[in-house]
Amino acid sequence: MHHGAFARHYQHGIPIDPIRTVSYMDEKLKELSERRAKVLGGGGPKRVAAQHEKGKMTARERIESLLDPGSFTEIDAFVEHRCTVLGMSEVEAPGEGVVTGYGTIDGRLVYVFAQDFTVIGGSLGEMHAAKIVKAMDMAVKVGAPVIGINDSGGARIQEGVDALCGYGDIFYRNVKASGVVPQISVIMGPCAGGAVYSPALTDFVIMTEKTANMFITGPQVIKAVTGEDVSAEALGGAHVHAATSGVAHLTYPNEAETIAGIRRLFSFLPSNNIEDAPLVASSDDVARIDAALEEIVPESPTKPFDVRDVIVRVFDGGDYLEIQPLYAQNIVTCFARLGGRTVGIIANQPKYMAGVLDINASDKAAHFIRFCDAFNIPLVTFVDTGGYLPGVGQEHGGVIRHGAKILYAYSEATVPKLTVILRKAYGGAYIAMCSRHLGADQVFAWPTAEIAVMGPDGAANIIFKKEIEEAADPVAVRKEKIAEYKHNFANPYTAAARGYVDDVIDPAETRPRLYRALQMLLGKREQGPARKHGNIPV
Repeated sequence: MHHGAFARHYQHGIPIDPIRTVSYMDEKLKELSERRAKVLGGGGPKRVAAQHEKGKMTARERIESLLDPGSFTEIDAFVEHRCTVLGMSEVEAPGEGVVTGYGTIDGRLVYVFAQDFTVIGGSLGEMHAAKIVKAMDMAVKVGAPVIGINDSGGARIQEGVDALCGYGDIFYRNVKASGVVPQISVIMGPCAGGAVYSPALTDFVIMTEKTANMFITGPQVIKAVTGEDVSAEALGGAHVHAATSGVAHLTYPNEAETIAGIRRLFSFLPSNNIEDAPLVASSDDVARIDAALEEIVPESPTKPFDVRDVIVRVFDGGDYLEIQPLYAQNIVTCFARLGGRTVGIIANQPKYMAGVLDINASDKAAHFIRFCDAFNIPLVTFVDTGGYLPGVGQEHGGVIRHGAKILYAYSEATVPKLTVILRKAYGGAYIAMCSRHLGADQVFAWPTAEIAVMGPDGAANIIFKKEIEEAADPVAVRKEKIAEYKHNFANPYTAAARGYVDDVIDPAETRPRLYRALQMLLGKREQGPARKHGNIPV
């Protein structure tokens, strides 16, 4: 027999029937195609249509919209549940109610999972959780961020403790991945009961307005137990969590804008705790002088201004992404770029509550600082605060405990830390806002800065109380003593004389001075004491 003919009938010494092989493979490929089509169909046309009628995409549509075109690779598409009780043996759940896999955003690897509400309400069971856990484990192995899209009716009741076990496995992975890879939770539908704790353990929670909600116990249970009548939106909608509870970091009016928001946030973040965030080319000159900064701070130390006007003028292209913009508005936290490099910004906001620190502002800032430190993002702090908010409510609410969080977060952070004192920096709040004493690497002050134990008015009343009371003209003497206190203490030069402020700078030069300081600090290496972990006040 000719060698070519032999090769057609034998492979690795095993006889082959060409006709049988073709038909056999066709049969298997047809089966594969049918099974894949079933998985891709989710809960079927009626349920998909119902999802669309609510203004919601399907799980696969969300993933395809989020990732670069054609980059998604699915894993565990054919996983099935193993529950046989309460009629579950007859229930088909294509994809087990969750789509998992990996792809890219702007060419960068990311792992994703999206719960499929069209398949038994996206309920979480043993194998549903196992798919999510596998994706998270793989993400940590390769150092890729995890984005989870939540849209679920909650635990699959029929699976009992197996469903609870699944939640526990996910929570455990959330904690183990914390500070290793960024974790972003996206709420695009219901997220109730134990399911809320996975997003709460992640770095960022993003919610779609009107269609997303989060709560431990739903309106019906609350009404039965407490008698309170509340809607799902009023109880745990996007606005509530963005403005009142602080659970949500970002919200968007629809799913398309939510997905665009995820991609924008992702652009500021590194892939893991070893890498730096992407360096982005910028046409904004790092040596740019901006004289308009000189006009931002009002002459009166009590007159408010918007600190975001400073941020816009200092950083690349005036572009920044504010995190938790509606929560604890007396402090601003945001990402921006300086010379193309991502930085995290923490700034007192004189426009709200005179920029004082309180319970919520301390929590907000501390969480943001710790995220930036975990992922190698330098910190820039703008200071204008008169202190901690006084009041019985704050004291009884634990302002001591909560206020300590910001002290702890700054002290613990080892990334480059730059501070600019714009105006007021009084008392404990001066220390808390990344002073030299908490490890700031470079501290600059504008000439308008007032650094003192307390404000000049209050200080004069205490220090010169007797002289003021005994004076023939108490008002004139008080005014004189306030001016004296300002001259001697409430200015940046006393702190600069002691080396606590590195330089008093022209506001117009803020951008180039920050850039040069950042470049100098890029090689910073700081090793803390050997310990298992610290114990942050919670």
